[in-house]
Amino acid sequence: MAATEATNAADEAYDVIVLGAGPTGENVADRAHAAGLSAAIVESELVGGECSYWACMPSKALLRPVTVRSEARRTPGFKDAADGPLDAPAVLGHRDAVVSYWKDDGQVRWLDSAGIDLVRGQGRLAGPRRVVVDGGRVLTARHAVAVCTGSRAVLPPIPGLAEARPWTSRDATSAKTVPGRLVVVGGGVVGVEMATAWRALGASVTLLVRGDGLLPRMEPFAGHLVAESLAEAGAFLRTGVEVREVRREAPGGPVTVLLDSGDEIVADELLIATGRSPRTEDIGLETVGLRPGSWLDVDDSCRVKGVTGGWLYGVGDVNHRALLTHQGKYQARIAGAAISARARGVPILESDPWGAHAATADTRAVPQVVFSDPEAAAVGLSAAEAERAGYRIRVVDQDLAAVSGAYLYADGYRGRARIIVDLDREVLLGATFVGHGVAELLHSATVAVAGEVPVERLWHAVPSYPTISEVWLRLLEAYRG
Repeated sequence: MAATEATNAADEAYDVIVLGAGPTGENVADRAHAAGLSAAIVESELVGGECSYWACMPSKALLRPVTVRSEARRTPGFKDAADGPLDAPAVLGHRDAVVSYWKDDGQVRWLDSAGIDLVRGQGRLAGPRRVVVDGGRVLTARHAVAVCTGSRAVLPPIPGLAEARPWTSRDATSAKTVPGRLVVVGGGVVGVEMATAWRALGASVTLLVRGDGLLPRMEPFAGHLVAESLAEAGAFLRTGVEVREVRREAPGGPVTVLLDSGDEIVADELLIATGRSPRTEDIGLETVGLRPGSWLDVDDSCRVKGVTGGWLYGVGDVNHRALLTHQGKYQARIAGAAISARARGVPILESDPWGAHAATADTRAVPQVVFSDPEAAAVGLSAAEAERAGYRIRVVDQDLAAVSGAYLYADGYRGRARIIVDLDREVLLGATFVGHGVAELLHSATVAVAGEVPVERLWHAVPSYPTISEVWLRLLEAYRG
């Protein structure tokens, strides 16, 4: 049956029904189908979800030319050739191609090839194991319904903000032209990445942060190095400030941002990047005893707590465990395995912390890359988080620029690496890297943290010379003294 034609009354019952066809929902359905269960996905927008069209893919398409030019400017023989401005129309055109011009034909073909039925429309729960689509069509799940509807940007309650129609992350990644002046509110991942991209494309960027630095969920040095680089690129960073009011007299006209200090900033666009909320306000949670608009409280197999019968799952952003595409896909693999095991009556290994049915990495080994210039990459716990959790730790730092591979990578390379060692078990709890090219360095740290590889064994993992990965040897040498 074609994915777009799942309409016959005989096909209204499925083993698994998934709300949301983003990467998380696609993976839940795929894992269930691979285990021999029938699956349908209900989607009200584009198949492929936020990541494919408004988040991961378009943002990285905008940022890749930025980092390439930055590295070229630091490479002998390329400095003069890379000295000009970026070709903004070419970058935006490439971004459009990366997101398939906001058409989901290819994703739909994949669903069809995978044997997963697609139901277009807004799906709402209507009691246990029932989903109503657009108020009419009724689907029934034999075993499970998985809510994979993701999250959306939140606008804080600032006077005049909603009326000013600011950019959210979706607008920032899909804009067709470069604004002359852009104000970005928020110093997290979205704020930093979009400030980096639009400044490089020619916008005058002012970044407003309520706290005292950027990237507050990473080690402090990460935000410090990224802030230095943004300033050198010509962006204006103001910390310790709050927006008191926003004014926009005419649609599409200039926007005025009033700060608590009394200062006013006038811009052509305003990006709000201060938080996310779950897309659960209109999916019928009240019909199963849950509060609409709430994050879903789940166990380690991603099954929603407090729902009689244990048939409802919340996977990806909606459970607030780790709002990252790769973690949502990881949870989907865990949830899909758990759903199929429960459907077959196979014992669940949820109590096994690294077993097939427990999303343990959500709390112990979450990797994340900020594609700024330079990149910031981290996995596991920061030093502060490890201390709060009661671990006895040692923090080991290393200057990345002192590694031969970094010296060859770019003139004037700046970067830093840190590992957090659990002294009682002598395994890594976390690692952070900042510098050019460190995104591809992160997975080795992720393997070490998730695998709880003893430091003594890591000593025998010999890094190739001359690569940036040699920083591992320097970190271990410093630890061993």
